[in-house]
Amino acid sequence: MEPPALTPPGVSERTPRWRRVRRIAVLPVAALALAGCTVPTFGAVPGATTTSKSVYHLWQWFSIGAVLIGVLVILLILWTVIFHRRKSDNLPKQSQYHIPLEMAYTIVPILIVFGLFAATLVVENKEVANPKTDVTINVNAFQWGWKFTYPGQNVVVVGQTTQDPVMVMPVNTNVHINLTSSDVLHGFYVHAFNFSRYALPGVLNQFTLRAVTVGTYDGQCTQLCGLYHSLMFFQVKVVPMTEYNAWLSSRANAATAQAAENATNQQTSSGVPTKLSKSQGGN
Repeated sequence: MEPPALTPPGVSERTPRWRRVRRIAVLPVAALALAGCTVPTFGAVPGATTTSKSVYHLWQWFSIGAVLIGVLVILLILWTVIFHRRKSDNLPKQSQYHIPLEMAYTIVPILIVFGLFAATLVVENKEVANPKTDVTINVNAFQWGWKFTYPGQNVVVVGQTTQDPVMVMPVNTNVHINLTSSDVLHGFYVHAFNFSRYALPGVLNQFTLRAVTVGTYDGQCTQLCGLYHSLMFFQVKVVPMTEYNAWLSSRANAATAQAAENATNQQTSSGVPTKLSKSQGGN
């Protein structure tokens, strides 16, 4: 008769079942770690405008819901694998039609979908709303640059390729944007605003931005629009209203605005980048 095996000091006894459960449990944990998920942002930015903050919070709740549902699915799979695996040659007792359970897993997902739809609708309505405002900026995209015109102010800012024009706007103020394109499809995108809109030739896209944080934010074209698409950047500078009015006064010049307009027309008609001097509205 062989003597019983001794457990090494400091090592607890583990059953084969526990070892298998531990190995299975490691898989979802490893998948979550390798996904590089950031909490609590889940890869999004908090936003610098009122609508972008709403989009950010919506994304957070969507992500949390997805995590909870994913955890539930994993637990159900593990429960089935562990407690309902085949233990002998005899099949376990078979049953059908658990009406309450079937109603639950049919009705609950439908309610979740309706909830997601309603929350999305509320946020989207904020995105497309155009409240009244006295501040309007006409944004024109062209190959391969941007023109920002301030109606009634004799202020035009233009820049292309290696020049990054700056669109100045006041903080805590509704700013109405008229977005157009002079040639091909472009994309107006500001990462910190969680916002993107197409700039379409022959189509006027209108939207309103209300920045709540002072700062300078990077923007870019998001649609492949030709040779110098990768250089089609711009910036949005959010400043207090007093600074905004002072900036308008310092840039107001009918001759300069006309020169910038002429330079832009030359650029768009020739299809070749035209260098703009600072006196012509470049940066």
